[in-house]
Order: sequence, then C-alpha cells, then structure tokens
Amino acid sequence: MDITVEQLKARLDAGEDVFLLDVREPHETFICNLPNSTLIPMQELPHRLDEVDRGRDVVVYCRSGVRSRQVVGYLRRLGYLRALNLRGGMLEWIDRIDPTQSKY
Repeated sequence: MDITVEQLKARLDAGEDVFLLDVREPHETFICNLPNSTLIPMQELPHRLDEVDRGRDVVVYCRSGVRSRQVVGYLRRLGYLRALNLRGGMLEWIDRIDPTQSKY
C-alpha cells in the first residue's frame, strides 16, 4: 500500500506511467511539488474522482504522508486497487531525493 520515495524516483526515471495525485491545498504546491502531478485537494476528491485514472498506478502524496494515507484507504475502498501512498510525503522526497525544494 506504500511506496518509498526511492521506489517512486526509480519508476519515474524509468519512464513508467504513474499517476501522481497531490492531495494538499493549492497554497502548499507553491512551496514544493512533484512534476507532472495532478492537484486534487483531499476535501475535493469525492467530487472529482473522475479525474483519477483507474488504469494506472496512482501514487498519492501530501506534505508528510498522513493525508495521503487516508486518501489511499478511501480510494482502495472505492476499488482503486492500484492506489499507493508515498511514504513520508514531500518532506521525505526533499530529504532523500530533491533537497533543492523548500520545506514547510
């Protein structure tokens, strides 16, 4: 149910077709983000499920992994069995993959 930042980086580097779902609030994305991700704030997700691609692995992320873990549970209950939580969220990504981005 989780994916590490190293696993995600390897998959992105390999050109795998991964759907990145950012469930933070819009103001958070100005501080740091993952390229080519789709922003759907957690509270809006129930009304925007049609934007989440069921045919791809969906990697859900937030600042630290708490909100994204909740969203993955929600998505899996709805049949999105390829939903994965980015363990540690953006904070872990910045620490281990891209320290050029700002933390908050």
